[in-house]
Amino acid sequence: MELQASISFIYFTFTAVFFLFSLSIYILRLNRVCDCDVCTAFITRSWTSQFVNLSDWFTHLLSKSPTGTIHVHVLNNVITANPDNVEYMIKTNFENYPKGKAFSAILGDLLGRGIFNVDGKCWRFQRKMASLELGSLSIRSLALNVVVEEIENRLIPFFTNVIDKKEPALDLQDVFRRFSFDTICKFSFGLDPGSLKPTLPVSELESAFDLSSKLLAERGVTPSPLIWKFKRLFTIGSEKKLKSSIRVVKKLADQVIKKRRELGTSSNNDLLSRFMGSISDDDYLRDIVISFLLAGRDTVASALTSFFLLLSQNPKVIEKIREESDRVMGPNRETLPGFGDLQQLHYLQAALHESMRLYPPVQFDSKFTKQDDVLPDGTFVRRGSRVTYHAYAMGRMERIWGPDSLKFKPERWMQNGEFKQESAYKYPVYQGGVRVCLGKEMSLVEMKSVALCLIRRFDVHVVNPTRALRFAPGLTATVSGGLPTVVRRRDLQE
Repeated sequence: MELQASISFIYFTFTAVFFLFSLSIYILRLNRVCDCDVCTAFITRSWTSQFVNLSDWFTHLLSKSPTGTIHVHVLNNVITANPDNVEYMIKTNFENYPKGKAFSAILGDLLGRGIFNVDGKCWRFQRKMASLELGSLSIRSLALNVVVEEIENRLIPFFTNVIDKKEPALDLQDVFRRFSFDTICKFSFGLDPGSLKPTLPVSELESAFDLSSKLLAERGVTPSPLIWKFKRLFTIGSEKKLKSSIRVVKKLADQVIKKRRELGTSSNNDLLSRFMGSISDDDYLRDIVISFLLAGRDTVASALTSFFLLLSQNPKVIEKIREESDRVMGPNRETLPGFGDLQQLHYLQAALHESMRLYPPVQFDSKFTKQDDVLPDGTFVRRGSRVTYHAYAMGRMERIWGPDSLKFKPERWMQNGEFKQESAYKYPVYQGGVRVCLGKEMSLVEMKSVALCLIRRFDVHVVNPTRALRFAPGLTATVSGGLPTVVRRRDLQE
């Protein structure tokens, strides 16, 4: 027994020393061959003396670059805000820019073989399935019914209760995350977690999901993957926390699948039931469940949070949205929109797109090159390099949006009184090409419905709306510290 323990100790020590030695050589090599200002600032974090968020620093660097592209050597990452490069990556030469094994390794522990983490046949199968389902009229009707039900039975009563009790400021971001979590669970799995009940219950799944997202995002900005892989191998530090949180997420996702099987799938319209008709592998289903949770919960909540922040800074936009909704839906503030109404609300559509231009829910997206290549702006990318298009930075580029690029201006999306869509490569918030977001229309339906409910019935005032936003680490943009907000009923004399 003692001999076995000694051998195990020697093996552990040798492995640890080997990894530390390899890591040291890797970092020394990087420091020796790259002492450029950008890499030095990244490693030392000296950029934090001028910028609140890493994305703001990258935006600054990209705006100064003649091509709109920079190279962060220490991350082996080419970052671009050039629309021509974006179109080339996600459309023209799509096959050379897959997610790649390096990306899949970062998120694989959580997303597994889910649609956002795979390439090739696995991606095409899920894409085809999701496209058929999400494009059907019955599914879109189900999505709107779920949203309307959650607004009527949870969101409006919640705010009414807060107002009647004269509660102090509440975290609007937390409310939106709970709302979108309930709706995505109902829509995707036919189950109601009740996150937005008046008691605001703590959800073990939500908490574990948030922590997993945060720690996985931190993997992505680590100077060397050896660091997090070493910690994962020995289950120490952040990787120990990550392993525990992912275990919780997967356990609860397995329970969702088990419960749906027990209830039966033949009479249910939720997405999980439909996928179960074609997939018998429960591990695969679990990965799909987790991917839908990520897509449907965090992105919608993020977009609504920044939207109401910008509305607080721009009250004239609120007035125009109210005028448009009264014209389309009538003056009764309790009326909720149908599909036909939503299609006529052009200014609201413009305002939401303008908000996501400045604050995209997913601030950047990365691919890994299969072969050496040259981007349209002349940038050479070596095989295996990470290439990132930065939607957050692109929304702030004067060369793309003009000298008022930092101004919240819904009118830039309007032409002759109607909403005008911009190129997906100039505005890659919903991606573009063959990977364009399948849930785009349903997410807009949800956001419009929630926005109208609040704007028509309540006055929503963000506390200190001009403060600089600090984003917490995560796979989607989450405001650190939340969004403290005071909600009051609208004056009936208006």
